[in-house]
Amino acid sequence: MFFDDRLATVLRQRADSDVARRTQFRQLLDILGAVRAGDAPPRESSLVAAAWLRMDALGEAIPSTSRARMIREAGWRFRNPQLAAHLADFEPDVASAALNRAQLSAEDWSALIPRLPVRARGFLRLRRDLPFDVEELLERLGVHDRGLPSPTGALSKVADEIGQAQGSSADEDGDADYETATPPPSPPISIDENKRPPHDIPSADAAPTASDGLDPAVEGRSEISALVERIAAFKRNREGGNNDHDTSEPRLPLGEENLRSVKLITSFGFAADAAGRIEWADGEAPAMVIGTRLAAPPRLGGSGDETPLERAFVRRQPIDGERAELSGAEPIAGEWTVTAQPRFTDDGNFAGYVGRFRRPADADPTAPTAAEREADRIRQLLHELRTPITAVQGYAEVIQQQLFGTAPHEYRALAAAIAADAARILSGFEELDRLARLETGAIEFDEGKTDLTELAHRTTKHLAQVLTPRMAGIEFEGDETSAQVVAIDGEQAEGLLWRLLATLGGGCAAGELLCASISQDKGMACLTCDLPAQLLAEEDVFTAEVKPVGDAVNAGLFGAGFALRLARAEARAAGGSLVRDDETIVLQLPLLDTGALVDNADCEAAGES
Repeated sequence: MFFDDRLATVLRQRADSDVARRTQFRQLLDILGAVRAGDAPPRESSLVAAAWLRMDALGEAIPSTSRARMIREAGWRFRNPQLAAHLADFEPDVASAALNRAQLSAEDWSALIPRLPVRARGFLRLRRDLPFDVEELLERLGVHDRGLPSPTGALSKVADEIGQAQGSSADEDGDADYETATPPPSPPISIDENKRPPHDIPSADAAPTASDGLDPAVEGRSEISALVERIAAFKRNREGGNNDHDTSEPRLPLGEENLRSVKLITSFGFAADAAGRIEWADGEAPAMVIGTRLAAPPRLGGSGDETPLERAFVRRQPIDGERAELSGAEPIAGEWTVTAQPRFTDDGNFAGYVGRFRRPADADPTAPTAAEREADRIRQLLHELRTPITAVQGYAEVIQQQLFGTAPHEYRALAAAIAADAARILSGFEELDRLARLETGAIEFDEGKTDLTELAHRTTKHLAQVLTPRMAGIEFEGDETSAQVVAIDGEQAEGLLWRLLATLGGGCAAGELLCASISQDKGMACLTCDLPAQLLAEEDVFTAEVKPVGDAVNAGLFGAGFALRLARAEARAAGGSLVRDDETIVLQLPLLDTGALVDNADCEAAGES
């Protein structure tokens, strides 16, 4: 619906018969009642005013009992405080039906109740579903339940008045006969206990207490409702920092902390006089900063100790992003950056500064760094790109597998190629996302136990099945049984080593053999391997864009440089490094602390014995 013209349509209709008038009254209730406070656009203000006038005219033609019955119907929404205020000015039965039917928020009730006629406020005391704050407002306004007083108290009061009247008549007429002086006995008044009012009307001079709105016997609520409201009141007092507790309620010293949250001020405008004192500020800052000196008074011989802000102030120059520190209340305490311009009178005399205080960008220690923001931006971009590619891959697989019906073989072949390309693109996105997470420290390697020597020889044997027909490959020097145990999880170490060796082996030309070796150095396991000829010509192998020689071994979608950069990030996350050393590349990974393992094994053996 682009244009809501329901109200204009209803107002255009003529209400000549009684049925048409009742129908139009129901339509106005339905349309006006569904509008929340502030939802009506300004262009419809004239229509709303015409609707109020039409409702007044219909109220004169329709009996109040019929209008009250239509208001009590449950087939429409009553959320408009303006409609409640309008209906409250009608007859008592209409006002009662409207105020008991309205479903408003606590803010709308609080704004509406002071505007209601005094005679209409009492109808709200018949409701038991009003918010606790609204009931407190009614208490403050002196709106109480319109119930009858207690029969027992009324009878005792009448008896006292009769006794006083009898005593005074006996004193005035001493010789009166007893039968004439004593009134005839009145018939006994029978009181039905089931028809007694639920409670007495509180007296006007009785001071309301904190427990008046929480006593189920007084308010007619259940104990659960009273308990819920009491818990809500306690939470409001605690979160609002209300320490004005009733001294009649003892509190245990439970070491409660002040949970009041302090809202820091991030910026505010200011104006300073010629002496440098802040004389005006905007927002919430005036009470905390007015009177504070923008710059310390000049000292004799202290020009060398002046800050850039003080130097600019003395020379009446513009202040551009200079650091300053304010002390005092917590919302304004700390470091600031000041940007201000000097101001002068019409005579050319210096009159002070006008500018703005701002929190420095690096003031929040929890704020993300530039690298983290860039990594997060990359991850969001990859997420947006991954969604359509996943959809393309899914549709291609549907065609290739003929899930929705038979398809020609040519289409199936094209769909299979599209699905393979989509899978390759998604794998590249995964590598980009992994690199962004590794460089920002979002991913950490798990500790474990892996034999680097055995894993390296197993990986080169897998590569040899593809590289041997081209007379290329990677050959390790040294004993295969010399274990080098590193403190990395097996799966993560296998992924790192495969990415490194597959990138180097895929760059080997025909007949090119690379020599590799594994050794120890200062608690690190070092894997050293020659670089292929096409990477030797690159100035920086981590930014090289060369592609693998063949299609059989492919370490990644973005070339050898990106694969080596990702391997370097994984090595750093594992506590090691990946660097180029002239014509070789060296991978260092931390060795497992074998001494600790031996000590743990001895302890376990001693425990078993």
